[in-house]
Amino acid sequence: MNEKIYLGKIVNTHGIKGEIRIYSTFEQKEKAFQKGNKIFIGDSKTPYEINSYRYHKIYDMVTLSGYTNINEVLNLIGQKVWIDRKELKLDKDQYLLEDLIGLEVKENGELLGKVTDIMYNKTNILLKVKLTSGKEFYIPKQEMYIKEVNLKEKTILVENTQGLIL
Repeated sequence: MNEKIYLGKIVNTHGIKGEIRIYSTFEQKEKAFQKGNKIFIGDSKTPYEINSYRYHKIYDMVTLSGYTNINEVLNLIGQKVWIDRKELKLDKDQYLLEDLIGLEVKENGELLGKVTDIMYNKTNILLKVKLTSGKEFYIPKQEMYIKEVNLKEKTILVENTQGLIL
């Protein structure tokens, strides 16, 4: 599992007091964007401490400790943002979507394939699965299809997927 987790990208600033606008599809935002958490910005993964957080429209709005002026954060526009997994303080039974990549997908005890990617559309999170035959298909991350995720055994148990395979 990755030590640094990708959160999103800084797309702009907001106002004149150094607030940055982050576009993120990360599923554990309430754990990631907490005051005092360290985030890492840019290719050099420079550490910054979160001073404040709020959600606005589709963006995550963050101020960084020690930065109170727009001119101090303009150079961060376009940079990617990461966080250490340990900062998320996940419960024992919690996982991140990226942890599902590489897991075997089984239905009725039969191996269907492996998760190769996570996709997002406007309504669902989709697991891209490469079948043992080489074909690919998508499973929506919904209780109707996903019955159990077992990280120790590296498996995802599914049902009702036959109609999804073309």
